[in-house]
Amino acid sequence: MHKLLYLLVTLIWLATAGSALAQRPATYSTSNKKAIKAYEASENYMMRRQWREVISLLEEAVKRDGEFVEARVRLATAYRTVGMQDAAIAQLEAAANPKKGAAAPEALFALGELYWQTGRYQQAQEKLQAYQATNPRQKPLLAATHQMLAGTEFALKQLQNPLPFDPKPMPQQVNKFPQQYFPVLTVDARTLIFTARESSSTQDMEDLYISRKGEGGEWSAPESLSDVINTAYNEGTATISADGRTLIFTSCQGRRSYGRCDLYISQKTGASWSEPRNIGSAINTRHWESQPSLSADGRTLYFVSDRPGGQGSRDIWVSSRNEQGEWSEARNLGAPINTPGEEISPQIHANGQTLYFSSNGHVGMGGYDLFLSEQQQDGSWQQPRNLGYPINTHEDQVSLFVTADGSQGFYSQEVMRGGQLQSSTLYQFGLPESARVRNRSSYVTGRIFDAQTKKPLGATVQLYNLASQKMEQEVSADPETGLYYMVLTEGAPYALYVNRQGYLFKSLSFDFGRGQNFNPVTLDVYLDPIRAGMITRLNNIFFETDKYAIQARSETELQRVADFLRQNPDLRIEISGHTDDVGNAAYNQQLSEKRAQAVYQWLADQGIPAGRLKAKGYGQTQPQLPNTSDENRQQNRRIEFRIL
Repeated sequence: MHKLLYLLVTLIWLATAGSALAQRPATYSTSNKKAIKAYEASENYMMRRQWREVISLLEEAVKRDGEFVEARVRLATAYRTVGMQDAAIAQLEAAANPKKGAAAPEALFALGELYWQTGRYQQAQEKLQAYQATNPRQKPLLAATHQMLAGTEFALKQLQNPLPFDPKPMPQQVNKFPQQYFPVLTVDARTLIFTARESSSTQDMEDLYISRKGEGGEWSAPESLSDVINTAYNEGTATISADGRTLIFTSCQGRRSYGRCDLYISQKTGASWSEPRNIGSAINTRHWESQPSLSADGRTLYFVSDRPGGQGSRDIWVSSRNEQGEWSEARNLGAPINTPGEEISPQIHANGQTLYFSSNGHVGMGGYDLFLSEQQQDGSWQQPRNLGYPINTHEDQVSLFVTADGSQGFYSQEVMRGGQLQSSTLYQFGLPESARVRNRSSYVTGRIFDAQTKKPLGATVQLYNLASQKMEQEVSADPETGLYYMVLTEGAPYALYVNRQGYLFKSLSFDFGRGQNFNPVTLDVYLDPIRAGMITRLNNIFFETDKYAIQARSETELQRVADFLRQNPDLRIEISGHTDDVGNAAYNQQLSEKRAQAVYQWLADQGIPAGRLKAKGYGQTQPQLPNTSDENRQQNRRIEFRIL
């Protein structure tokens, strides 16, 4: 895993010939000539990064004089570089607590950092404060000290208030590889895609694998995602749209590219993936692009890049796709998400409003911590919130995926040995309330058919927020199977429209306000070809009880009718008003006529010729259901239009 910026600063400061430490002092803390000779001989080996020789010489120097502070500090640097942290700590503890003279400032800093890195927060705080007391002048190290001290204070508080956290490894048949990581799921949480290596060597190429959850809840053994996707080269860190039909992944070799690692896109039709294509220069550069996260509808892409122009060395960037399928020039997500540190492994939740990501630049427990931020109505992001302990620890936490309902998290737990990644295993856990999304998501799924032939149809499915009158998602049903998925997010009433050229559009209504039924919905949709006598119900035109003035939230639906008539200029329609049986029949007849007339007038005001429109009220004479319950009566109160 990547090291913290301040760790890199320390290694440079302690190990390079141009640093303050590597400059030969006028006097050493020892007078032992053989110890000094071994110490000075280690410098050439350090420049060549021949660590075995460096360690051997410095161990000899320390053996000759245990009070040789400079040798102990340099030996600690060498130990750290080869992953021997405990040995490094032992050397720094001796250098920070000499029997004679004052502690070396560099030893105090490095020891404080190592304590911080290994989760010994109280000891880290003490050593870092002692380092501050020496009045150091190195600005990068002072900045790192301030950040680590803020982290130790945060971590000590977190340890006093641990969150409920009980991660469980995914089944053995899923965790079949030495390394598997970066899990992503479709919106129904029944399809899992992840990156894996078939050995513990980082030289082994990555591939993408898929596992499916059966009706009994068992996960299948993973299979290669596709021979079109996986090659003899490297494919990894993927993202999938909610319906499982748009895949974006990272590839670093063997394909046409702009730089070191690029993002590629593939579309699924039926059971087949298309040949991946480079997503283009609006997103990919000559620099490193990876770790994509696609919004549920496949129209907004978040990813990580180390290109210039960001806040730090690796930042989160974002791009949007327009109606023509073109991606906008990627822009840096900026503060408060990105920092001078590194922000990686973003996941834009299915609700499109909550961003989970990993960072070593925000205050945390050490290493990379997991954070979340909610997007505001004006498009800005809240100050990121640390997910808390023990989700976060002093070790690196990355690649979190949270399910649509916000209840479950998936991630990979890594085992490091000697500074090298040995294995990684996929885990699942229940998210504590404090780490959950503000607005949960569910979904509606089903298939779209021709109402006459009963054959599957491809179609466009659009979701509108009736409160804001804005389209929030647009997806396409599979042209071979008719299958569609549409994410519905808590907090608003929605209108869902199914459109296909040559057919009457379908209008559906969902109230997903807080506290409403939030279960997934399965709904097949049958589209009627446009011809005389065909009727479609307008489910999102609203009136107050016993009133005929159209409510503002009806405008989305009315605009769909106006657009439909403009796209089919030869059509004439009858706008039909219907009521339930509550009240006087004559009154209901009059109310239905006035409501139909109100819709007629709205369309006429939009420029639809009056000769193409007819308004008629039917009162309570044509119920769709028996008027035997409130639910049935609600269905009978409706506006329809019929092709004349």
